[in-house]
Amino acid sequence: MSGHPVVTWTEAGETRSALWRSESGMAPPTRVVIADDRMTADTAYRLACDGTALLWRGDFQNARQLLQSMARRADRKPLKTSATPAEAFHLHRMTQAQRARALGLLLLPLEEDYGIPLRRAPDVRQACAEAYGLGEAPSVVSLRELLGLIGAHEWRKKGVEIPALGDRIHPHYGVFSPVRGEYVGLVAEAPLPSRALAFDIGTGTGVLAAVLARRGVAHVVATDQDPRALACARENLARLGLTEQVEVVQADLFPEGRAPLVVCNPPWVPARANAPIEHAVYDPESRMLRGFISGLAEHLEPGGEGWLVLSDLAEHLGLRTRAELLALFDGAGLKVVGRLDARPTHPRASDAADPLHAARAAEVTSLWRLAVR
Repeated sequence: MSGHPVVTWTEAGETRSALWRSESGMAPPTRVVIADDRMTADTAYRLACDGTALLWRGDFQNARQLLQSMARRADRKPLKTSATPAEAFHLHRMTQAQRARALGLLLLPLEEDYGIPLRRAPDVRQACAEAYGLGEAPSVVSLRELLGLIGAHEWRKKGVEIPALGDRIHPHYGVFSPVRGEYVGLVAEAPLPSRALAFDIGTGTGVLAAVLARRGVAHVVATDQDPRALACARENLARLGLTEQVEVVQADLFPEGRAPLVVCNPPWVPARANAPIEHAVYDPESRMLRGFISGLAEHLEPGGEGWLVLSDLAEHLGLRTRAELLALFDGAGLKVVGRLDARPTHPRASDAADPLHAARAAEVTSLWRLAVR
């Protein structure tokens, strides 16, 4: 277990330890008590709010029910009022983080092969292997995270229907799923400046590279710096029969050279991510957005276009203004030659109970067609 985080606890009068697994980057808990079917939800939630982790030794399905009961208690807390959309956003994120920390302290044991040594436990070995790789030793994981792994495994198996492809994309664990179809639709509809070559920056699942290839672009170079995304994109493109057209390379933003079309769908909210999966949405100080805009001109062929696919949710939340975005274009020597807009259709856009409903209801996703001045 050398080099890996370890969680330690006392059980039956003995000190025990196991690998600590946390994809959110949560540190191993320092206080751990043994819990089973006799523990009430009130006690479990109180302990978790105090920072005490609960290592479950009872029935698996009862642990799921306990987690649901703890979540209901967390959701009973009255929401604080805020004067501005930006304050509402930051309060919402803080509340989410506190909720996740408390609910993440209900823990399950995993055997070396990721089997769960509990009554009525499902077989999660494949789901865990997809997320963690080969098993090394017994470990401990948050039940909440484990349920996320199970859900991601099911998405990977069945895939996400992409109308622009007439096929499915299968997201891997930790790679953002293309469930928000409006941005894919914009790339499928915008007029192509060339069918010779395109760069897809931050490819993720490879969905936009696949759309460009299906539209007849002869060669697409798709980049990402996340190993999970690179593996996911390669698998999807192979399944779609597009490996001859699409080259997947590891790079921080741009590959070498220039192209007549460079496409990027960066994270759209300039804020810190609470977990790795959120890096597709949250980007502190708009680093990827700024990097794409500032480097675009030197990677465009003469007469080429850069397509920036970006939600304006940050503008409605008061985290970035339209003037600031346009100033970034201007400072990079770029001009806007066209724009296509689409309104999101995901459930949160119409959920009046969402704390950020006003901003989500006004959200528009745009494909900005940019060229060198």
